[in-house]
Amino acid sequence: MDRVAVYPGTFDPITNGHIDIIRRSVPLFDKLIIAVNDNPNPAKPYLFSAEERVEMIKEAVSTSQKIEVESFKGLLVQYAKRRGAKFIIRGLRALSDFEYEFQMYLMNRKLNPELEIIYFMTSQQYSHLSSSIIKEIAKLGGSTINFVPSVVEKKLLKKFGY
Repeated sequence: MDRVAVYPGTFDPITNGHIDIIRRSVPLFDKLIIAVNDNPNPAKPYLFSAEERVEMIKEAVSTSQKIEVESFKGLLVQYAKRRGAKFIIRGLRALSDFEYEFQMYLMNRKLNPELEIIYFMTSQQYSHLSSSIIKEIAKLGGSTINFVPSVVEKKLLKKFGY
């Protein structure tokens, strides 16, 4: 039986912190599905479309045959079940992430007790990164080259007209 994991997120945009978690996760599984959340969120609209986010991730990650990238809508636990995944990968940057992630863990385990959620502590050099902060830096004309893959920086510059 294959060990399939899903690494979900909005990845709007993907950061070097996300890439770090992907690189550390790949050796542990037979397949890692990077699942781009495309559920509408009026409180936090996406800068990039799901298609743009999927393409940026595909260009940014290893060409490993163990990695798949696609978007999904609906509940994560239902998506994971459809894909045959038994593991969910999540990253933790700070204590503030823990409270939210713990709540999601409990709910996801209620919805699908067969799922195991595995948490990766973000590497120290990426603990300050978030997609929201990256977008704000780019919007104000700052350089994001040290925080995101080059394909993402190019897309951010284009999106904000620089």
